[in-house]
Amino acid sequence: MLRLALVSHAATDATREARFPADEPLNGVGRREVERCAVMTADRVLVAPEARTAQTAAALGLTPTVDAALRDLDYAAWRGERMDDVPQEKLAVWLTEPAAAPHGGESIVALIERVRQWLNGITESPVSTLAVTHPAVVRAAVLVTLDSPPESFWRIDVAPLGITRLHWRGRWMLRQTGYDYPKLTP
Repeated sequence: MLRLALVSHAATDATREARFPADEPLNGVGRREVERCAVMTADRVLVAPEARTAQTAAALGLTPTVDAALRDLDYAAWRGERMDDVPQEKLAVWLTEPAAAPHGGESIVALIERVRQWLNGITESPVSTLAVTHPAVVRAAVLVTLDSPPESFWRIDVAPLGITRLHWRGRWMLRQTGYDYPKLTP
């Protein structure tokens, strides 16, 4: 049976300041929080290509392989901007129409499809897998697992260092969401 643990990266200034993420590093809070976690292990360890995920993985004692499919949602023109500073009518469209991409980047629908393809692909090698990634990717994985509509994307709250466990049994099953301090294992 394939076991998958999706770990959301530790806190950054963007998460604290309600900014669309860029390739920022972990902040002091994030570094302290990840230090409380035990070393994690899995047969296959993957990480998104951004600095915040690589730093989280390193602080967890992992030596991962970068997997571009785990990258964060492409926020394009909004990258680094505070949510309050982007045109509110465009933000409203983005939050209510999952196929829209008013920022010029990736839509929620496109992200969900990317994550669906990634989930299907990793079933070809059914080994325990740990992936350090982003809240948006975790939300998309939950929607794929539950066969939920894209409109449910914003109803899933994924906190820094949150863990979502999925199991493959001919189809993805949601096993658990939450935290496992101080020990995090798939």
